[in-house]
Amino acid sequence: MINRIGNLAFGKANDAVKLVFLDPESREQIDKLDLSMVSEVKRGSNGLVEVKLINRIALLELLAGLTAPQTQKGDEAESFFTAMDRAAARLNAIEA
Repeated sequence: MINRIGNLAFGKANDAVKLVFLDPESREQIDKLDLSMVSEVKRGSNGLVEVKLINRIALLELLAGLTAPQTQKGDEAESFFTAMDRAAARLNAIEA
C-alpha cells in the first residue's frame, strides 16, 4: 500500500495529457494509457476536455503519516521531510 501511494505521489501524468489530445475516433488507444493519476474526466458538448489529476499533496501527507515514526509536537516538519526522503529512496530502489 505504501509503495502504491508513493508511486501515485511521484508518478507522471504524461498519459493524462495524451488523453486530452486523443481523437474521439481513437478510443481503442485509451486502454493502453496509464490513467492512474486521473481523478476525473469531463468532455463538453463543444469537444472541450477537462482532466483533473489526483491530489499529490494529500498523497504526500498520507505517505508521511504512514511512514514516519510517532514524534513529539514540533517535530512534524522534520518527520515529514524524513518520510519523504525515505519514500523517494524506496521509489528509486524500485525503479533501478
